[in-house]
Amino acid sequence: MNAVKLNDQSIEPSKIVCVGRNYVEHIQELNNAVPDQMVVFHKPNSAISRTLHATHEETLHYETEICFMTKGGQFHAVGLGLDLTKRKLQSKLKEKGLPWERAKAFTGSAVLSKFVPLQGIDISTLNLELLINCVRMQSGGVEQMMYKPAAILDEIKSYTTLEDGDIVMTGTPKGVGEVQPGDIFLGRLKAGDKTLFEIEWVAE
Repeated sequence: MNAVKLNDQSIEPSKIVCVGRNYVEHIQELNNAVPDQMVVFHKPNSAISRTLHATHEETLHYETEICFMTKGGQFHAVGLGLDLTKRKLQSKLKEKGLPWERAKAFTGSAVLSKFVPLQGIDISTLNLELLINCVRMQSGGVEQMMYKPAAILDEIKSYTTLEDGDIVMTGTPKGVGEVQPGDIFLGRLKAGDKTLFEIEWVAE
């Protein structure tokens, strides 16, 4: 089982639950329709990686997301993640009305940072920044989400059990694009103006 770090502890999530189309401007940049209800899909444990790959049978697209770790059925810790997507394949699957998993749940498609406890953090102020080669590409957070973290948690728990250590990815703001080999990704997770941590990935 693949693991993520919570402080110095290794945690093995049983699954990753992902929310799609949760930022209006991201929906618009991909020319998608605003959904009538929350879009949810899953990634297996095998999707978890610390390595950012630029290709997996085709060029990959990045989507930076605020991620929560669960404990006791509640959000317990927070981190950053890259939801890697095979955009060409996803478009073909959508055209045929087929599920997205082949484009979203492949091995290495969830590149995750460390996680930090939520104790003392106001979830409503969480926001992210992504810089690629020193240029800011994505910025957004809970304030811009169509579905806030509490609503996401309630929706997921209405149909499945969240095991301790499971990860919830909450959607991406506008600014997604292709990963190029050698790109330097700098992700920043903030609570208001305070930076909680930074993480760097170099695309391979």
